[in-house]
Amino acid sequence: MTTQDPHQDIRDAVRALCAEFPDEYHRRVDEQRAYPEAFVDALTRAGWLAALIPQEYGGSGLGLTEASVIMEEINRSGGNSGACHGQMYNMGTLLRHGSRAQKEQFLPRIASGEWRLQTMAVTEPTTGTDTTKIKTMAVRKGDRYVVNGQKVWISRVQHSDWMILLARTTPLAEVKRKSEGMSIFLVDLRTAQQRGLTVRPIANMVNHETNELFFEDLEVPAEHLIGEEGQGFRYILDGLNAERTLIAAECIGDGHWFIDRVTKYARERVVFGRPIGQNQGVQFPIAQAHIEVQAASLMRYEACRLFDAGQPCGPQANMAKYLAAKASWEAADACLQFHGGFGFAHEYDVERKFRETRLYQVAPISTNLILSHVAEHVLGLPRSF
Repeated sequence: MTTQDPHQDIRDAVRALCAEFPDEYHRRVDEQRAYPEAFVDALTRAGWLAALIPQEYGGSGLGLTEASVIMEEINRSGGNSGACHGQMYNMGTLLRHGSRAQKEQFLPRIASGEWRLQTMAVTEPTTGTDTTKIKTMAVRKGDRYVVNGQKVWISRVQHSDWMILLARTTPLAEVKRKSEGMSIFLVDLRTAQQRGLTVRPIANMVNHETNELFFEDLEVPAEHLIGEEGQGFRYILDGLNAERTLIAAECIGDGHWFIDRVTKYARERVVFGRPIGQNQGVQFPIAQAHIEVQAASLMRYEACRLFDAGQPCGPQANMAKYLAAKASWEAADACLQFHGGFGFAHEYDVERKFRETRLYQVAPISTNLILSHVAEHVLGLPRSF
């Protein structure tokens, strides 16, 4: 007897929408290195990207569990949530730490899709994941902050109206703790590129719009500071658990996509007079990937449960992301391998999804950093860096 999925209604609805955008659509967007504008608009109109915004601000008021199911189903249907997932979780910093006036101004417009808040600028060329060493400075001058510095690997800038920016407001040498002295700002991208922001696209192996940013005396109104000055690093950390858990869900969706494709192909592809799926050398890697995707999904739900209950979930979010990224990559490898040469053909879509899911071994947090986090914060081993 199977247990009814409590989120089946969400799955069915998201699948129905995604069915309007078949493989050919995503393949064409990828080949043209374009942005899936119609797909993102459809998700926005249906309210799926506003899942985590409270109803009082025009959103659905759902939990992280439901949001993770939405992301999973987008990827399982052959789409790429990376084109738009920022619209779902970037507003969390504003929701948790913004003023009432900021929330009333921004959240309804984000929920409706009038404004896109799809991008967050944290990483810098010389610091990478060592965030406390960022050098971009925001200096208060009257009713404005003047920003100078550089960011890299900043996604969806060209398809966003607003950006969340982390910058130092107190030099590192002047703070007691290295995590202090950083602040969060909302940057109006519609005007910034004429007033001190330069955006330089970075061509990469995935159709993932990402950029290098240069700030030269960019003025940001003081009213666009989120929360207290100097507390930005803590605010950013609050949102990372949601981000990592949702990325895990996307990897789980990818894993299912690869397994669905390769099992169908292995049943139908006949070599030496028998389906290749009859061979244990084919069966075992696929079965192993399926087991690991299922295990990752359970850890994802545990992270979601804790997050939605307002409980600490850092280890669970990190472990979910680790397990899911690993499982999706192994499923991708098996899928490509057993498709043989056809796996490299664009028309089968395997190579596209193969490239897309590989990203999550690196971003938004690398595998090695997750292992370091678990070693230090779960196992109590000495800090390694």
